[in-house]
Amino acid sequence: TVDARKILITPKTCQRERLRSPIPAITFRGLLGYDHIGCDSARDLQRSCRSMMRQMRENTKWIMLVTALAFVGLMVFQWGMDITGQSGLSIGEIGSVNGAPVSYEVWNNTYQSLFNQVQLSQEDPVTSQQTRDIEDAAWDEIVNQFLIQQELERRGIVVTDEELLAAARFNPPPELRTNPAFLTDGFFDIQKYQAFLASPTVDDLTLLQLEAYYRSVIPQNKLMRQVTSDIYFTDAAVWREYQDRNEKISVSYVALNPAQRVDDSAVTVTSDEVREYYDDHEDEFALPAQATVRAVILDKTPTPEDTLAMGALAAELRQEIIDGADFEDVLGRPGVGTGSGDLGWFTRDLMPEEFSDVAFAAAVGELTEPVRTTFGYHLIEVQDEAEDSVQARHILIPFVRTEESELGLYTLADSLEALGESRTIAEAASTLTLAVETAFLSTDFAFVAGAGQVGEGADWAFEEALVGDVSPVLETRQAFYMLELVELREAGAISLADATGSIEQTVKTAKKVERAQEEGEEIVAQVRGGADLAAIAEEKGLEIQMAGPYARVDFVPGMGQLNAAVGAGFGLNIEDVSSPVAANNNVFIIELTEYFGPDSTAFVVERLPLRNEMLGLAQQTRLQEWLQGLRDVARIIDQRDEVLNADPADAQQPIGGFGF
Repeated sequence: TVDARKILITPKTCQRERLRSPIPAITFRGLLGYDHIGCDSARDLQRSCRSMMRQMRENTKWIMLVTALAFVGLMVFQWGMDITGQSGLSIGEIGSVNGAPVSYEVWNNTYQSLFNQVQLSQEDPVTSQQTRDIEDAAWDEIVNQFLIQQELERRGIVVTDEELLAAARFNPPPELRTNPAFLTDGFFDIQKYQAFLASPTVDDLTLLQLEAYYRSVIPQNKLMRQVTSDIYFTDAAVWREYQDRNEKISVSYVALNPAQRVDDSAVTVTSDEVREYYDDHEDEFALPAQATVRAVILDKTPTPEDTLAMGALAAELRQEIIDGADFEDVLGRPGVGTGSGDLGWFTRDLMPEEFSDVAFAAAVGELTEPVRTTFGYHLIEVQDEAEDSVQARHILIPFVRTEESELGLYTLADSLEALGESRTIAEAASTLTLAVETAFLSTDFAFVAGAGQVGEGADWAFEEALVGDVSPVLETRQAFYMLELVELREAGAISLADATGSIEQTVKTAKKVERAQEEGEEIVAQVRGGADLAAIAEEKGLEIQMAGPYARVDFVPGMGQLNAAVGAGFGLNIEDVSSPVAANNNVFIIELTEYFGPDSTAFVVERLPLRNEMLGLAQQTRLQEWLQGLRDVARIIDQRDEVLNADPADAQQPIGGFGF
């Protein structure tokens, strides 16, 4: 298998004819100049921006990264798409969306962006399983973007220069709103942002990238508004949602547990009933493809020796600081975790118990001995203290393998893979004194104890391997692992004979519930005739239980959540008793004991935020359904496997191509 990021195929030349010409940077800058932001002159602008620009230079790299994300989207939309869709699949193209070819270059750029995001979010290297997931996510993202762009063109949605300039002046990208250079007293300062845009010290590339961001985002926002414009919640609908969350009741109830109160001999299940259930519930008896594999797991968990080494490193760093090393400098040392640094003020309950015990016992200015928590070893320096909180900073040495230990693990994995190329997995494991386990995979659930989710291994077993084949060494975040395919069973269905036992039990349970409901009807009739529910319960050996206060959406112990039993009490008056209610294979009789109505005064305050929350959820659902609808009817051709896994020696070079 050839790594998609290393394949040397010359991509098809990108179509660089833009859908709309950019505003020249100098014009864009001029239109955002000081006369548009309230400065009296260029000199005023220079004075107001001077200190801010010094800080901006420190943040320019970060800002460029943010605006570059829009630049990637621009490549997908305007440079990577053959809008005519007339060219067939050629070298450098890995698929198409409604005839528009997707180039390797566009896919790889998206992949690299997602890969970097994942790598920045974790300390460990990205695993092979994560890499596979990222590759698929990059493809899905590109398909979505192509479909959105095609829909923009179909609807004739564009962005005007006036819209672009207005957005640039008054609606900066969300990420820039939190940049320290644009804050005054902790709040976003639009004057600083506008001054930055108009300043002659800002390079043209930054302005062009901002323009690319708005040319991408503004049309998409217009499209999203069109798709969701009909979604609206009236005050009555918002009030009902508020009621569901805030109207509460307390109840007493009796549970007529059918499994205990109805004997098995009291209900019978015929063969015709079994057959009828089997025919009516085909989906329940569908079986996914299944594979039996042997597995060798190489756990990545740090060894006890690694843990001791981390403790020794923490003690060594502590001594260096005591001897005069700067605390901030030590934060950048190898082995120091990314969670190190200023913790601010915190109370005892916000930290692990062992951490808080030491921090709250330490004197201000003291650097503690290494403190072990589940995260690693901490060196804590208390900077200030109050009655119930402290301000501190810390150095975290996380539990990781040492370089020597990690090298040993990699060497072991390489040796295992080399042996697996010519031996059975049992022979390879025996040579290295490793254990072999048997595991069962399915296309619905690919999990191996010790390795976790093994989607990459499942793909190998179901799509590539023959019985007896041994996989290469694969990787998850928890472990390296190698598989041997023992048996492969195609997808099918559980036979009626095999399913009969479970069907009989299911039908029998339903009949028991019906019997319990009949008994419940008798009890309710007596209560409504004047009898006392507690007395009847005692006579029948039933227990009166209490629940609440709870809202309609809450989980209620003993009753469950979002079912008929939980909702039944809301339709009662105080001391009223419900009809028998079936839920969770049980039958309940419920008596309302307390009612707590929703606060209409508080609703006036919470109405707008609640409506916005409801709109956000509904719009998100609509967008997902709309996009899935586009995908369902689109002609999507994914030929990544054919192109990316091809032997580079067999790839024909395009005429005039560079050939490298």
